[in-house]
Amino acid sequence: MSTRQRFPVHRGLLLAATALLAASAAHAQSTFNGWLCCNMRTDGGWISEINYDSARRVIPAGTPVQITGYGRYRVHTLMNGEQQDLGNDYSREIDMGAFAHRYVVPYNPQRRLRAAPPAVQQAVRASRVRLGMTREQVAMSLGYPIANETPSLDNRVWKYWRSSGEEFHVIFNRRGVVESIRSDDPDLRARVTAR
Repeated sequence: MSTRQRFPVHRGLLLAATALLAASAAHAQSTFNGWLCCNMRTDGGWISEINYDSARRVIPAGTPVQITGYGRYRVHTLMNGEQQDLGNDYSREIDMGAFAHRYVVPYNPQRRLRAAPPAVQQAVRASRVRLGMTREQVAMSLGYPIANETPSLDNRVWKYWRSSGEEFHVIFNRRGVVESIRSDDPDLRARVTAR
């Protein structure tokens, strides 16, 4: 008796489960349009989620984005018509579909920013943080903290880097607004804090 004859139901279930998983993965990593959630730095064609200062230029929050596909730990996009790969370099425990939805949002964040006080608007445009900003405003300004260092966005402390050796922390109070910005390097703290 062949394997097919002995296990016809199991093979059918396996094929159905495989098809369901493939459909689920395709849905989770779908292509869609939206807006860039946050100010993100690019070297010209690559954006790392860690958002180091060394990248050539900033693509501002609210830039129109079209997701065109996925690669290994990267989301292929057109940002305002320009090809950019968004790299999941440090948050690999986040599913790529969820990662894409974190950075490409269904609303233009610039509209929400217009409701903020002028000093907060200016800080976000300058990719800086200031006391009293909300979590959403900090993310819009600096990008999201990497998940392997800040596993939950509800954490009181969000860890960031401006380069591999320049770490700083944004600390939120119970209401979810910035109460302090900390770094061992006073120059770094001054560079990331809005005046």
